[in-house]
Amino acid sequence: MAKFRDASRDPNVLEPVLETVDELHGAAAAHGASAERSIGDILATLRNLSAEQVERVLHHQRDKGLRFGEAAVALGLVSKEDVLFALAQQFDYPYTPDELRKLSPELVTLNEPFSPRAESFRALRSQLLMRLDGPQPRRALAVLSPAAGDGKTYCAANLAAALAQLGGRTLLVDGDMRAPRLHEVFRLPNRSGLSGILSGRADKQAIQQVPGVPSLFVLPVGTTPPNPLELVERPAFGLLMRELASKFDHVVVDTPAAELGADAAAIAARCGAAMLVARRHASRVGMLQELVASFSGSPALIVGVVVNDF
Repeated sequence: MAKFRDASRDPNVLEPVLETVDELHGAAAAHGASAERSIGDILATLRNLSAEQVERVLHHQRDKGLRFGEAAVALGLVSKEDVLFALAQQFDYPYTPDELRKLSPELVTLNEPFSPRAESFRALRSQLLMRLDGPQPRRALAVLSPAAGDGKTYCAANLAAALAQLGGRTLLVDGDMRAPRLHEVFRLPNRSGLSGILSGRADKQAIQQVPGVPSLFVLPVGTTPPNPLELVERPAFGLLMRELASKFDHVVVDTPAAELGADAAAIAARCGAAMLVARRHASRVGMLQELVASFSGSPALIVGVVVNDF
C-alpha cells in the first residue's frame, strides 16, 4: 500500500505543480493561431485535399456563388460535419471531430456543441457566472450529489468544457478520491495527480491539458489513497484550492457522492462555492435535504441545484 505523508506542514510541496501552470497557459495561448486560418486551409488539412481538389472546389465556388465549405460538400470532398469542425476551429471554439467522439461520449459540450444538451450546459454556465461574479476573491466550484449515479461527474466535466469554450483558462479537478473517473472520461493518464500533491509528492505532470481544447486542463486523482477525507481536511488542500483559483479563470472540482462520507462537504468548504446535482425520479428528497443541511455553518456558498434528467 502506498505511504501518504502530511504535506500541510510543508507548503513548498505545491511549488512544482504551481510553477507548471504558467507553462501550460503559454502553450495554450499559442493555439490561437488556428483562428487566423481560412476555412479552406482548415478543410484541406483536415481531409488532406490535394491542390487539384482545392482548385475544383474554388472553381465550383465561383460558378455557383457558394462558400468554400458549401462547395466542398456539394462535390463530396468533405462532410457537413467537417465544415462545422472547421468553423469551430476558425472561431476558436473547441469541437471534437467525428472520429474522436466515441472515445468520450459523455462530453456532449464538445461532441455535440450545437445540440439542446450542450445548450443546457451553456445556460447553466451563464447562471453560475452571474452568481459567482462579484468583489469577493475568486472561488473554486465544487460539484456535489447525494448518491452515486446522479450524474455529478457528467455535469462537472461538461460544465468545465463549456467554461473553457469561453476562452477562459479552466481547470477540472478530480476530488473524488474514492471512485475517480474523470481520467476515464477525458482518456488521460492517471499516474499522478491530486493525491500525490497532497501527500507531498508534487509532480509537474499532474495537471494535463485536454487534447484539442487549449483552455481546458484536468488534475486527476492519481493513486487512490486510503485516507481521502484526511487529505482534503488538511491545510494543504485549502492552500492548493486558493492558489489554483488565483491562477485559473475557472476551477471546477468533482467530489465523491455524499452518501460515501463527508469528503464532499469538506471539499466544498475549501472551494468556497458548491453546486448540487440531483437525478430526476431517482434522488431522494431526504438525502438532498441532508446534503444541504451539512452546509450549516460552512463558508461555502450553495449557488444552485441542478436536476439531471436521464
